[in-house]
Amino acid sequence: MKLKTILMGAAAALAFAPVAQAERGSDGEVKIIYWQAPSILNPYLSSGTKDIESASLVIEPLARFDQTGALVPYLVDSIPTVENGGVSADLTSITWKLKEGLKWSDGTPLTSADVKFTADYCMAPDGGCAQAAKFDGVESIETPDDLTIIVNFDTPKPVPYAAFVGGQSPIIQKAQFADCLGAKAPECTEANFGPIGTGPFVVTDFKPNDVITMKANENYRDPAKPAFATLTFKGGGDAAAAGRAVMETGEFDYAWNLQLAPDVIAGMAEGGKGTPVSGFGTLVERIEMNMTDPSPDLPEGERSTAMHPHPILSDERVRRALSMAIDRELLVEIGYGQAGRPTCNLVPAPEIFASDNTGCLTQDVEGAKALLDEAGWTVGGDGVREKDGKKFKLLYQTSTNAVRQDFQALIKQWWSDVGVETELKNIDASVFFGGDPASPDTFQKFYADVEMYANNFDGTDPEQYLGQYTCEKAPRPETQWQGENINRFCNEEYDALIVELGKTGEISKRAEIAKKLNDMLTKDSMTIVPLVDRGRVSAHSNTLGGVVLNTWDSELWNAADWYRIKE
Repeated sequence: MKLKTILMGAAAALAFAPVAQAERGSDGEVKIIYWQAPSILNPYLSSGTKDIESASLVIEPLARFDQTGALVPYLVDSIPTVENGGVSADLTSITWKLKEGLKWSDGTPLTSADVKFTADYCMAPDGGCAQAAKFDGVESIETPDDLTIIVNFDTPKPVPYAAFVGGQSPIIQKAQFADCLGAKAPECTEANFGPIGTGPFVVTDFKPNDVITMKANENYRDPAKPAFATLTFKGGGDAAAAGRAVMETGEFDYAWNLQLAPDVIAGMAEGGKGTPVSGFGTLVERIEMNMTDPSPDLPEGERSTAMHPHPILSDERVRRALSMAIDRELLVEIGYGQAGRPTCNLVPAPEIFASDNTGCLTQDVEGAKALLDEAGWTVGGDGVREKDGKKFKLLYQTSTNAVRQDFQALIKQWWSDVGVETELKNIDASVFFGGDPASPDTFQKFYADVEMYANNFDGTDPEQYLGQYTCEKAPRPETQWQGENINRFCNEEYDALIVELGKTGEISKRAEIAKKLNDMLTKDSMTIVPLVDRGRVSAHSNTLGGVVLNTWDSELWNAADWYRIKE
């Protein structure tokens, strides 16, 4: 089947039908807790999930993905398709039509100029846009009137739903961000901490890495929503405290990402105050191998850049040996139970895009030793391998979390078994996943040899996600250390395949290319070492209605529909 055919039959709307609400703000306060605290409310300056999702309460895209992965309109009346004329027959343009009467929270009208500006903002030179892959292939944007946006692509775009779609690509107000283009973007603190939006809530106070307070947006397009007059978004602590705060004490209404052992979650649920919810999507816990040298002996500005290849991990045999030493089945058993599955893929779903890549699932310690021997790393008297007078030592970092520290301890032992000395470092998640270009501890800056975290993508098509690993998307000083090519992978064949994927319409062929790209990052090069295909586990209070867990977009995607269940 041609993708063009699917575009012609794409669903154009979704009707939400929660319990009827009497009036806006009638249900008082709702309290959300994320143990990874937001550090900024601008998704274009941070790829951290906690920043993207907290911002989604305030700023919105033209369209989102629902809980099934289907496209649904938000700031537009319908999804453009070939059939309705919104996507050109030659697939080189898509035309979006804004709903009439939309207002920003400051009462001014949302227009096509704001949408075009959003693209200009992310595509600005030296801007370091964290979501640059969303705008790949965009040649120009036309705004013939206040409600019409025409996005023109430099080649036919069989899947044109990237820019302005999903929680990672919301619309920002031109008037507020006009002086924040390019290198000035990180300097606009007031705008980045308190964006004017079209979403159900408005920021009243933001304490980075701590708490956000919000109130109902009086200019929200549905006069009956949101049901809650105020919202408190608490960040920090740990996953266990967040889970207890909802399911045991009832202090909070929603707790995100309960990265805890399954028996711990089950015990919390017995508290009777809340309910865990879960679902699988594309979230993969992985180890990223730094292809560049993070040594502090290098001049600042050169560390972890392509100027200096990694002295140990540049050898594919070494990376493969480190992967072979890991027992993924045990990691799943200890960390996630039925909420996790061992995986060798960066893209584990949808099924059509998942590679038949299972070679990493069996731990092979002896094979790992043999590979390191072949690579010239011999075991010294202290049990640590060395080569040319250099010890095999790695700095392994991740965010602070009980499951991740358990994983670190196990992997350190397995690597020790093959002669690798590992120093462990864990960093507060608010800092690790933050976008501060001045911080030495962000996962983008990657001042370590290997690091572990999880990531996923909006929707069900992996084109933009895989496109994040092209050469030019490596974080570096010139991009304000933004970019999703975290390990600085650079391969011309890979870049060419991304271009080919962007031009390919037939789903079976798209899947074939996507699998090749996945395998180039994982099976073939081992620059990314997938560990666990993670189910999303969160929890909501028993008095919070309207919650629909969404693994394909922001978990807070339908917060406007939440309401208090009267006891």
